[in-house]
Amino acid sequence: MVDLNKIVQAKRTIANFIETTPFAKSSKLSECFSANVFLKEENLQRTGAYKIRGAYNMIANLSDEDKKNGVIAASAGNHAQGVAISAREFGIRAVIVMPEATPLLKVAGTKALGAEVILKGDNFDEAYAWAIDYANKKGLVFVHPFDNVFVQAGQGTIALEMLEDVPNLDYIVIPVGGGGLASGVASCAKQINPKIKVIAVGAKGAPAMFDSFNAKKQINSKSVKTIADGISVRDASIITLGHILECVDEFVQVDDEEIAGAILHLLEAQKIVVEGAGAVGVAALLNSKFSYKKNSNIGIILSGGNIDVQTLNIIIEKGLIKSYRKMAISVTLVDKPGALMGLTNALKNANANIVKIDYDRFSTQIDYGDAVITITLETKGKSHQDAVKAVLEEKGYKFRQIF
Repeated sequence: MVDLNKIVQAKRTIANFIETTPFAKSSKLSECFSANVFLKEENLQRTGAYKIRGAYNMIANLSDEDKKNGVIAASAGNHAQGVAISAREFGIRAVIVMPEATPLLKVAGTKALGAEVILKGDNFDEAYAWAIDYANKKGLVFVHPFDNVFVQAGQGTIALEMLEDVPNLDYIVIPVGGGGLASGVASCAKQINPKIKVIAVGAKGAPAMFDSFNAKKQINSKSVKTIADGISVRDASIITLGHILECVDEFVQVDDEEIAGAILHLLEAQKIVVEGAGAVGVAALLNSKFSYKKNSNIGIILSGGNIDVQTLNIIIEKGLIKSYRKMAISVTLVDKPGALMGLTNALKNANANIVKIDYDRFSTQIDYGDAVITITLETKGKSHQDAVKAVLEEKGYKFRQIF
């Protein structure tokens, strides 16, 4: 495990640079799950994610000669911004290699912090391989996102803050991709209080560390696909796997539907914006992926909040449809004055709010003199949608529900 003294030293090193983020009790989650649920809001960290802790700690511990040469990192975004802002603080060059599919928000954010950005590869591991080769050619120091003791110690400072705020934590729930966060936090927690249960949470679309944990040996994935891009790591690290096997009590997985549901819950019920990786711990709780004792103190790390706006929009729209708060119907009307008004009056009587209307009289699928009306509605749940359909049937409208 990562030595506690290194984590304590890391806390001193980064103290004047990083934010001490809130570790706030969620009254809604606590009431719903009969436990005291606390959320460590690293989404409010400088650069919007915890990665800045480890990046700054490693760069701070470089020799003067290494600092002169500059640093390079491979990252899907959060580690990139952590390295970029830390390098800027020390006045040194930073090159960041990112997968080609990295959200524009993270690319722009990294460039804004003064780093040179190079897009290479389909995933983290391909970007990593290119960055290692480039570092050797150019004499740059590689700042690894998880396979470095200074990085792991920096991430472990999160556990120190959590236990300072809530000393009697019973469970700590940690997102896992490469394993740097889990290595630092789990090592810290177990050395301070071995009775704390550490729950690791991975994405089903990136199963390498989960499979490796269960097999107790390194098992890499052939490919990764998940909305939790911050933990979308194809290959398991032998170094962090060793820490996780030593310090983690249970490893669970959540799928993209569960992650999206947790993002929506945090946004709507908690007023907290998180990215996919930051939501996996809450997703595990919401979907009963691990057991706990009633009235336990559960700490969940929200590792980051740098979610792409387009991704967030898709999650919101799909969430509204799945919770029966939005529906779309297609209705065929006789194309004459007043026909549309009759339809909208029927929907008004059903207390459905119209969001969008499309009017098509040119479709080859309808008779001459008819028109197809596609209407998107805001509704208040499944029973309300059933009531809307009942009103339309009562009025004699022929319709088809699209979603």
